[in-house]
Amino acid sequence: MLICHINPDGDAVGSQLAMYHYLVSKGRNVDMLSPNYFQEFLKWMNGVEKINIFIKDRALCKDIIKRSDLIIMLDFNQSGRLGEAEKYVLASGAYKIIIDHHQDIVPFTDLVISDTSRCSTSELLHDIITELNGGKRFDYTAYAEAVYVGIITDTGNFEHGTYNGNTFRIIADLLDSGIDKDRIYNLVFNNFSESRMRLKGYALNERMTILPEFRTAYICLTLDDMKRYDYRKGDTEGFVNMPLSISNIDISALFVEKDGFVKLSFRSKGDFPVNEFARKYFGGGGHKNAAGGEYYESLDCTVNHFLESLRKESDRITRQDK
Repeated sequence: MLICHINPDGDAVGSQLAMYHYLVSKGRNVDMLSPNYFQEFLKWMNGVEKINIFIKDRALCKDIIKRSDLIIMLDFNQSGRLGEAEKYVLASGAYKIIIDHHQDIVPFTDLVISDTSRCSTSELLHDIITELNGGKRFDYTAYAEAVYVGIITDTGNFEHGTYNGNTFRIIADLLDSGIDKDRIYNLVFNNFSESRMRLKGYALNERMTILPEFRTAYICLTLDDMKRYDYRKGDTEGFVNMPLSISNIDISALFVEKDGFVKLSFRSKGDFPVNEFARKYFGGGGHKNAAGGEYYESLDCTVNHFLESLRKESDRITRQDK
């Protein structure tokens, strides 16, 4: 069984599908699970219809977990990221493996394969599968597309992240396999609704606040905002990156109001570690320059807590100027 994290992104789905296509090619019996629904712009991917959604069919997913003898977890390293499936996965007697690239690991499996220098789990997985395949490229289009999606979504099509020469050697390998990069780019980044574009404009024009003293900008979106613009899962993807294009802004935050809590995303330029900030003040984590968290208070309380947290970290934030 392969399972990704709750609220799966392109790397979670991409790495899961890549592993699926490889294992099936070797004659393995493979089931795929996701704790909840994934974003609309990923539904075109080959094999995605075979991913069982835990919150949609709990009985089936529990049965799959129960009868699995090997569970591979992709793109997360803390059991809480399994959502409702957590207690069933932890109770399973199956051998468990994590394949991941995030920091702040909390081991709960038999084997951990982790490399935080990788831009994505998909990049790491590609090298693993190449080794398993005798050092030869696994030449299957659906697999190559899945790895490519994982890499370009976790780097914002190479606008951020920890990609390096090895990443581009893998990209070259994927392109040589014959994938259509322009088609994939359009399906991933140019596949949104008109209402999402209007929400984006509204977020920048009406909901963005600049804090020059902290070199910070943040965007707040309420439940009413989301309803007004007919929000669909994934519509706010990339919003948190936009303020970083402003001169002298090094930290960006996005607050999205949910039922009973606020979802937070953080990005930074330079040396300020938003993963440490997210973990310290919002129970989250992630990468040095890209992280997230949650806060179980009202949106106003969350913003006030964020502002107070910035004040506590002001010396560290402004140190980048010196």
